[in-house]
Amino acid sequence: MAQTISPNNLYERTSVKKHIHKASDICILFLMCSLLVYHFLTLKNHGFAWFLALLCESWFTFLWVLVVSTRWNPVKFITYPERLPQRAEEFLPRVDMFVTTADPVLEPPMVTMNTVLSLISVDYPADKLACYVSDDGCSSLTYYSLVETLKFAKIWVPFCKKYNIQVRAPFRYFTTVVPLSTPNSLEFQQDWRIIKVIWENKENISDGLPHLIYVSREKRPNYPHHYKAGAMNVLTRVSGLMTNAPLMLNVDCDMYANDPQIVRHALCFLLSSESFAFVQSPQMFYDELKDDPFGTSFLVLIEYMGRGVAGLQGPFYEGTGCFHRRKVIYGLCPQHLTNQSKILTPVSDNLSDVELVKLFGKSREFKKSAGEALKGKKSGPRNVCNLVKAACEVADCGYEYGTAWGSQIGWQYGSTTEDILTSLMIHSRGWKSAYCTPHTPPFLGCSPSTGPSSMTQQKRWATGLLEILVTKKNPIVSTVTGHLQLRQCLAYLWILLWGLRSIPELCYMLLPAYCLVSNSNFLPKFDEPPIYGYLALVIIYCLYTILRYLQIGLSVLSWWNKLRMSRIVTISSWLFGVLSVVLKILGFSETVFEVTQKDQSSGDDVGDDAGRFDGSPVFVPATTVLLIELSAIVLVLFRGGGVFRLQGGEILCSSTVVIFLWPFVKGLFGKGKYGIPWPTICKSAVLAMCFVHSCK
Repeated sequence: MAQTISPNNLYERTSVKKHIHKASDICILFLMCSLLVYHFLTLKNHGFAWFLALLCESWFTFLWVLVVSTRWNPVKFITYPERLPQRAEEFLPRVDMFVTTADPVLEPPMVTMNTVLSLISVDYPADKLACYVSDDGCSSLTYYSLVETLKFAKIWVPFCKKYNIQVRAPFRYFTTVVPLSTPNSLEFQQDWRIIKVIWENKENISDGLPHLIYVSREKRPNYPHHYKAGAMNVLTRVSGLMTNAPLMLNVDCDMYANDPQIVRHALCFLLSSESFAFVQSPQMFYDELKDDPFGTSFLVLIEYMGRGVAGLQGPFYEGTGCFHRRKVIYGLCPQHLTNQSKILTPVSDNLSDVELVKLFGKSREFKKSAGEALKGKKSGPRNVCNLVKAACEVADCGYEYGTAWGSQIGWQYGSTTEDILTSLMIHSRGWKSAYCTPHTPPFLGCSPSTGPSSMTQQKRWATGLLEILVTKKNPIVSTVTGHLQLRQCLAYLWILLWGLRSIPELCYMLLPAYCLVSNSNFLPKFDEPPIYGYLALVIIYCLYTILRYLQIGLSVLSWWNKLRMSRIVTISSWLFGVLSVVLKILGFSETVFEVTQKDQSSGDDVGDDAGRFDGSPVFVPATTVLLIELSAIVLVLFRGGGVFRLQGGEILCSSTVVIFLWPFVKGLFGKGKYGIPWPTICKSAVLAMCFVHSCK
């Protein structure tokens, strides 16, 4: 039931009733538990393969429990930004907006500049906005692009606000919006043509614009710079000196503001309740390929898992499209928990000067601004130009030494997925978060458009998530010692265990081939009743997940591509993520933040021209599994006899694995970028021969 709304309420929380989905979840869980019991009771009559299957299926059942717990109570938030004008504009809080970029080649400046233009033209008082661009690549190209962007913004922003333009990233506006479908006046047509010519020729014209500040922090080889988390902490300190807005929005350089009302949507939560630490918008993309061939779409994840987590303590921070309270990033706990949460953070709103220096650093100006932010005081007008020297001090690579930055305050260090770690720390202090999903997607970005770039992104995620799991900041510890709710803990475990899934899933994919080669079983025979339990589980799961895709308007082919790519990603990118963390724990290497290629091409432009393979070792595991399965099937065909009656389940499973890996089958015979490189095939062939030989 929806909550009762009074005219002053700015948002509504509605429970999403999905009885069919809940019944299906329980049915699948019952079948999984029943098959586990069967495997356990018959364990003494079978060999190694049966035991390994029991271990793998136990893990899959545990993961399903986490999934069911996470999405059991989905909710939907509806915001009413039109009610905000009832509050005087001068009382609206100021917002500092952060845009981060790291590589001018992988993240072209034109992508970043469109994001900047979309942010500084949102429907919000310009004097209450400031946009900070962090250039971790220290690129002169990015800097001068920003200079030219500011010149163009002086005509672009007034144009957008005058005609209430909804798409405010120029590259999207001039490629997707037909001018005749917008305000059809002679004045508009003249303005539109002038601005389009300026945009296409990148000319200049010279107010009412937000502050636009370029930041390129100092780096030195002997000082760890902590990748994006380090950049975000520098932006936090620099903005704390210059504008010190109580709210901070951070977006990746490719995530432009698609809804000009997004700031007001977020304020519906942040002004209604002090319990919300941050407001997260879902990651969505404007350039997704038809039927999602690389499985990069988050639409189903957003609809079911995202809304499920929103019904608990709140959604995870996803690293982009998120509004934060500055005082929360500074480590403050909710007011009613301040005295109980000393174990989590020593930050409070009445710190002494000595405590402020110990936590936030030696800058006198920043110490003052941090104290004001923690107490909720409104800072007076500041002359930004006079604070450049102080800003350079807090951006110094050695400024954080001996402070609490990255451990107790700011974006958290220790993981390449700094967003989830920071989110976990915030929820552990007792804060809640909100999921902002207005009808118009708030932010749109560009998704990985090739197989290799998708694999790189997935490897980085798996590595960072597993790094969190092996630290003292993991959700189990946070539940015991902090204020992380139990089901929120289970939700965090679900995502942190992504990488570890690779080991049991790889074992389970190899089990059919092992059994075929060694003439053993891990499944019941076709004439044994328990086989129907497996068939029912597969059929119900497939129909159930297909229904989810169809309900949100996606195709069955999208479902299949996601299912297929999930298997490929798990045994390749996620497996390498696990290996990276193991090497880090053993002290052999450090994990590295790998930037994903960004561009502004549309889905129609990419198509099958996207390179599917390269020389990366990440393609070796899947190629090896494919060769093993093909070898096992060939051996069975030569063996003949009544093999199908005795090992029918194993044969079907082995064939299914080959179908999942069909892109690699085509890659064995493909040429150029469509073919698997010969070094990869040779390595995989050696590994496959060793496996088959050991099975015999």
